[in-house]
Amino acid sequence: MSFETIRANEVIYYIGRPDVLIIDLREKEEYLKGHIPSAINIPYENLENEINRLNRNKLLIFYCDRGNISLMAARDLMKHGYNIKNLYGGIRAYRGKLEGSSL
Repeated sequence: MSFETIRANEVIYYIGRPDVLIIDLREKEEYLKGHIPSAINIPYENLENEINRLNRNKLLIFYCDRGNISLMAARDLMKHGYNIKNLYGGIRAYRGKLEGSSL
């Protein structure tokens, strides 16, 4: 299995879809300050303990602050048979895309 890296402008196509689970890997405090719509929070440190909670039939989209931690998480879970996409540049890229758009 492999995973794909997507850009901030692509994540909007996945928000709210029932076959997708967007996972914010940052600490709870950061998540509460703002996150991608429909994202759930599983801090990276807790991911291994929460792995059984994740549905293998759904596409998982991981993101963190800048994209480094989510890249590690994607590589780890890919080995367990999950279908994963990683958000390149993390929440910072997503926020930058929103600020630079006409939304």
